[in-house]
Formats: sequence, C-alpha cells, structure tokens
Amino acid sequence: MTEPFDAAHTRRAMLKSALVMASGAVVSACTSNRIVAAVEPIVARPVPVQAAPKLAEPVLAAKGPVAPAGVRPELFRKAIAALDRHSMAIASHDRIAIADFSLKSADPRFHIINLGTGQCETLLVAHGMGSDPDHTGLLQRFSNDPGSNATCEGAFVTSDYYTGQHGASQRLLGLDTTNSNALDRAIVVHSAWYANPDMIQKWGKLGRSQGCFAVGEADLETVFLKLGQGRMIYSAKV
Repeated sequence: MTEPFDAAHTRRAMLKSALVMASGAVVSACTSNRIVAAVEPIVARPVPVQAAPKLAEPVLAAKGPVAPAGVRPELFRKAIAALDRHSMAIASHDRIAIADFSLKSADPRFHIINLGTGQCETLLVAHGMGSDPDHTGLLQRFSNDPGSNATCEGAFVTSDYYTGQHGASQRLLGLDTTNSNALDRAIVVHSAWYANPDMIQKWGKLGRSQGCFAVGEADLETVFLKLGQGRMIYSAKV
C-alpha cells in the first residue's frame, strides 16, 4: 500500500534533520580536535650535545724542497732553483735529472727524480775526458769551451732524438752561461760500453766521454722514457 504523502514527507524531513545533526556533530568533533591540538602545550625535548670535532694538528710547511734519499740536499735545492729560474724554457716540471759530479764515476750519480712522488732512480754516468785529464775517476773541472772535451755545468733541457756515432742519442740545450755551447759542442745523452758497470769491476771507474752524459747501454731506455723531451738535467759538483 502506498504511504500517504504527508507521512512520507514527514519521514523524509525527520531523516534530513537527523543527518544534519549527525553532520554537525562530526564537524564539531573535528573542530574540537584541531583546537585542542593547537593549544596543546609544546614540551621541549632535550637535544643531546655533541662534542666539537677535534681539529687535525696543523701541517707545518716544509722550509724549502726536501731532497729524496741519496741526493745531497744542497744540490737538490740548487736544481730546484734552476728549474724555477728556467721554468719558461722547460716544458715539463714533473721529473728532473741531477748529475752529481762531486762523486766518483764508480758511484751511481745520475739521479732521475719524480718531483710528485719523491721517487728517485740513480744510474751510472761518465764525465768528459777534459774534466779529468789524468783519468782519476773524479771530475776535476767544468768547461763550456768548444774542443775542451769537458763536461759543462748548469741546467740543460732535453731536446730531440737522433741516431749518431753512439747510436740512439738525445740533444741537449744549455740554459746557462756555463753550458751555452752545449748544442754546438754536441753535448748529448747517449749510451756507451765504457759506462757499463763491468768497467768498474775491471778498472774501478768508468771510461770518459767527450763531455756527453754517457750512460750504460742497458740504462739508456730508462733515461729516455723517464725524461723524454722538455725536461731538465742539472749538472753540478758543489
């Protein structure tokens, strides 16, 4: 049976009223929660205090360049000063060679130094006959004069390779007044039988060059690879 209109209308009105009241209660409840949350006192939580990190001890700057083991410190400082002085003429500053002619030819005295790591390899090298006329095994003097057959001192820069009288060789350019004739005198790096270690076993010294940096036949490749072109060789005694 169909419900009378008035009764149905009344029932819908009552249902709508109930929904409105329920909705209001929900809204009221949500609003109440937000207010409570807003006025709820903020409790400060203690933050753990961390100790300040310990600073590393200051690193003291070295008072000048430090020579690798086996290289005389005063000679190393002079070589570094020469490298700085001729920096524009020397393309690569990562490795240098120092020929320490204060030592006898029987002693390894050609130091090839990696300036980045401090590693050093030392080889035998001969000096010129004009620097040691009596063949004592110890260099007596330097000379830059053509025809002197003597070793000259100062800073050189390694140049191009060629094949000459002594096989594979490398030209050197003298950078100081004490070795300015190096190119004209053909002062080069090459290998020679008289610079091999067995000469020391037989004679107690190496043979002599005509002023060139003559190294053992087995050492030439090492010199070429580690120095290459555009690096400094420093020759000195004191």
